[in-house]
Amino acid sequence: MAAPRGGLLLAQDIRAAWPSLVPVRWSRYNPNYLDPVTDKEKYSRPLEGLSKEEQEEWELKVIRPIKACPPNLTSSVFTDLTISKLTNMMMKGGDKILSRSIMNKTLEKIKRTQLEKYYMASPEERDNIECNPYTIFHQALNNCKPVIGLTTITRGGKSYQVPTPLMDTKRQFMAMKWLLTESRENKDRRTFMYEKLAAVLLESFHGQGNVIKRKHDLHKMAESNRAFAHFRWW
Repeated sequence: MAAPRGGLLLAQDIRAAWPSLVPVRWSRYNPNYLDPVTDKEKYSRPLEGLSKEEQEEWELKVIRPIKACPPNLTSSVFTDLTISKLTNMMMKGGDKILSRSIMNKTLEKIKRTQLEKYYMASPEERDNIECNPYTIFHQALNNCKPVIGLTTITRGGKSYQVPTPLMDTKRQFMAMKWLLTESRENKDRRTFMYEKLAAVLLESFHGQGNVIKRKHDLHKMAESNRAFAHFRWW
């Protein structure tokens, strides 16, 4: 056995001396456990179109245990990470059940509104009416994302509003924040939160509303401050 270092034995010295007394387990699962399948496309493919190895893998999942799926992954076809992000931003006081309920009712309200418009429209106009609430949500969010923003930079004792390109995460955060703020600023007590949010999303989907105007105002302000753009390089 190696000599003590500073009166204590290192962990590697202990393992070298008594390998059978210091078992190391890097996972709480037995090696016979299979990894979970979180790819949504694999569930939508028919078994006849799979290769021989993939068919054998699916057959093993019937008789062999499967590891628990990580909390940040899921195979549900109804799960959308962007919608989950907006749900978390909407949450107050840790009441995520209420936030999820509002988000689900919002998507349902969008679906009902578009279907009502679809059945009242003529056959020629129906092709231009989008009824998928997920498509409407993502398109509305993309319409609200600003391209450029303003950053406060101090030079010579003065503060300047310098136009700066925004990262994708920042653009998405600002768009979601504007959507929620616009919905909450509507003080109509006879209207529920999901109705307000659905109305704001539909307006943004068509390129209208205060959120789109807010994005254009930010772009105009950045355009007016383009003379300070050289302060961005420091």
